[in-house]
Amino acid sequence: MIEARIQVRRAGERYVGGAPEAGIETRHAFSFSGFYDPDNVRFGPLIACNEELLAPGAGFDEHPHRDVEIVTWVVEGELTHEDSAGHVVTVRPGDVQWLSAGAGVRHVERNAGGVPLRFVQMWLDPVEGGGEPSYEVARSVRDGVVCAVPGAVLHVLRPRGGERLALPVGEWLYAHVVRGVVRIGECEVGVGDAARVRDASGLDVVAVGSGAEVLVWCPGPALSPFLAGASPRTPEAPSGRCPQTPDGLKTSPSGA
Repeated sequence: MIEARIQVRRAGERYVGGAPEAGIETRHAFSFSGFYDPDNVRFGPLIACNEELLAPGAGFDEHPHRDVEIVTWVVEGELTHEDSAGHVVTVRPGDVQWLSAGAGVRHVERNAGGVPLRFVQMWLDPVEGGGEPSYEVARSVRDGVVCAVPGAVLHVLRPRGGERLALPVGEWLYAHVVRGVVRIGECEVGVGDAARVRDASGLDVVAVGSGAEVLVWCPGPALSPFLAGASPRTPEAPSGRCPQTPDGLKTSPSGA
């Protein structure tokens, strides 16, 4: 039944983290750092979807990562990225950044600007661990596929008021609302809300008003290059309802 496929997690249900005294406010969609819920450690390969708000001058000092794919979408302000491979890059709204940690990388993320910085950072389990770290940025991306990491693909959808767009088809789908209000099936979701879908097919996203922007993850090939500019796939049938209770997904917590 379509009703059983969609689970909505509201912005107010996110775990509150960060360090407000240091100008860092974080809202976690999944178990992260000191927050642990055995029923909410991941969805598909996604193990983190963090909303970050950094005051001017605030940021994350140098820290290590390994065996994780980190994809970042800047909403407002400018993110300065520096890593141990020598990259020093400013990431702006409409850019998508991908850091594949491989066997190990260290990086710094900070708001070097004079206005608040807001971004969404998503972590995914890699298909295979180890290997050399890599880094890519796509600038001012258009709607459609903007990034493909091994095993998963990120779409950015910006439906205009009342416009209906097809969502990708796949065994799982994760949609995070960055701006505006949209309907997915019969679920109305707003800023910071996310829809987790099992066996996604026949679903659309419809903008309620103007200014909507949605980040959508779905399965992809095991080995994929960084992409930008492709189109989402067409669904097969009408959409349905959305219970907001957990769908029984239980896995071991990630060590990322």
